[in-house]
Amino acid sequence: MTSQKEPQEGLSIPAKVTGPSSWSRVSCPCCISSHIEPLVLIQLAENVQPITKQWIMSVISAPVKAGGAQLLVHPGEDMKGDMIVVAAPRCTLLKVTEELGLCKTYQDGNMTAFSFEDRDNFCNIDNMQQFLTLAERQYIVKHELDSMRALEDQRIPGVPAPKGKLKARESIYSIHAYFGGTIAYYFSFLDFYTLSLFPPAILALFITFFLPSANFSSGNKTESEPTPQKDDDDQPSVSSYMVQAVFSMLWSTVFMELWKRRSAALSYHWGTFNLAEQFQEPRPGFHGELGTNPVTGRVEPLFPEWKRRLRIGLVSLPAVGVFLGLVVMGMAGFYLFERLVSDWHKGSGSYFTAVLLYVPSIAHIVYTNVLGNVYRNVALKLTEAENHREESSFDYHHTTKVLVFTFFNNFAVLFHIAFFKEDMPLLRKRLSSLLIVTQVVNQFTEVVVPFLVDRFLTSKDRNLKEDDPEVDHLQAQGSLPAFPGLFAEYIELLVQFGYLSLFSCVYPLTAPLLLLNNLTEIRTDAYKLCKLFNKPFSAPVANMGVWQVAFEVLSFISVMSNCWLLLLSPRVKEFTQDAGLSSSKVLVIVVIVEHVLIMVKMILAFMIPDEPDWVRIKREQIEYHSMQALKKQRIMCSRVGDKLPSKA
Repeated sequence: MTSQKEPQEGLSIPAKVTGPSSWSRVSCPCCISSHIEPLVLIQLAENVQPITKQWIMSVISAPVKAGGAQLLVHPGEDMKGDMIVVAAPRCTLLKVTEELGLCKTYQDGNMTAFSFEDRDNFCNIDNMQQFLTLAERQYIVKHELDSMRALEDQRIPGVPAPKGKLKARESIYSIHAYFGGTIAYYFSFLDFYTLSLFPPAILALFITFFLPSANFSSGNKTESEPTPQKDDDDQPSVSSYMVQAVFSMLWSTVFMELWKRRSAALSYHWGTFNLAEQFQEPRPGFHGELGTNPVTGRVEPLFPEWKRRLRIGLVSLPAVGVFLGLVVMGMAGFYLFERLVSDWHKGSGSYFTAVLLYVPSIAHIVYTNVLGNVYRNVALKLTEAENHREESSFDYHHTTKVLVFTFFNNFAVLFHIAFFKEDMPLLRKRLSSLLIVTQVVNQFTEVVVPFLVDRFLTSKDRNLKEDDPEVDHLQAQGSLPAFPGLFAEYIELLVQFGYLSLFSCVYPLTAPLLLLNNLTEIRTDAYKLCKLFNKPFSAPVANMGVWQVAFEVLSFISVMSNCWLLLLSPRVKEFTQDAGLSSSKVLVIVVIVEHVLIMVKMILAFMIPDEPDWVRIKREQIEYHSMQALKKQRIMCSRVGDKLPSKA
């Protein structure tokens, strides 16, 4: 099942292409129309029988009370074909809009939570293509299909069938209208994050080229080399460390708070900042013995909670522990390889061995990337084996597994070098290798490989003739692979943010390198989505969800990381020794400074509201109008009850 792509959102498919006589019938008079808009294509197995296809169509078009979706279906070219085209009648679109809690423009121009009973007072209510975006209409169809429940252990026999090519759209509102909220929030965050990298990038260039003793050429040193002497100008000055450390802490706080404000404004404009909480249906992959749900009273698969916890405790946790052990083994191998190459360089002192000093870091980076890719697949399989009922619970456990491993896999060696080995030159060399090698590898795997596959392997399957009918065009789009989701993209941005907020005081050039990468990342991600993959379904969302929490946690950890990196820097150590401060006094001073900076961070976060004033006012207005409408409805119900004759 895939969403239907259209060249222009505002056009519907005329009846002569998929005529009303071929569509399933609707009983509601207001839903009868001569123009029906295909929204979703269900691709069946090639060997499906016509009678099976007819049964599937009857179930989809059946009323919700009968276990159907109450949607419009079309057999495609004929009943022998392997495709079903799905559309949605007007009433279904409106009722699900209210169920999802979407906000739409009221007659007074304000965004208001949509009410089916009060539908005539909303703008563009007679034109579904203006009232709802294409992404919203398509998601409503998917929502209704996913909500179908058969009385027996049966499921619609369909597989994902990707479609067509897209044109990149640069306006974030156009992206939201076509791709939906999930994709739009990612590109909005990537754009905001990239623009926010300009201040730290400018500061980094200033520190590198203008502040005294800010030369980082000592990056070729290893952990086995002695600490530079006081007269060595290759180490950054105390002022460089302090400026970069304090700025990183303040920047990460201001960045996250300003993003919250932008996110709140976008959620208002997109009508999702008041999404309704609803009882979640079982996800499609959930399985178990059929029984009666004690909450809903409906027959559905049931799976004991103790079995799920047993699988998590005896399978998932040990598997995660094994991969964390592999991370430690890779770290030990990195240090061993580093020591061998360093000893070889000391013995020969040639340019060749000087270049080889970077080989251990590059090899370890490749190892961590390969291990991370393998683990993401294993984490998905483990979460599927846990058999979570709700989609939100599945996403939470899957994301938690990946986030824990990603943090350990990407930052464990950096923390070990910084706080246990206390080797700032090696830490700078490691960061520079990470930023360069990782970006090259990511750009190659994310763009070059898919482009070559698209250019030489699959593009010939999508060549269309000018006289192809609409149905043939839909079938020809089926060669595009399914979009893998935004999980890897968010992980990449999270790791970037960690490098910048946690360790940039040691290697200030982190920000300029990330800025250069992200300027191309926006275009490459758009190219992948528009040219190399099918259009994904996108649910209405009010924010980035768990990813926003992950970025905020890194922002908080950055305060402690930068304070202790400042304490361990060679120049600061020399400065404290010259001042006659003992180690205990320096430790007390650092702890006090750390707590002061945490307090400043909290005060700064409190002073910057999470949403603009105008959004807060609109939200309170919606809550007030909802309360007034509920009060009015209760008064009307009480009056009707008073008029009814009482029984003796």
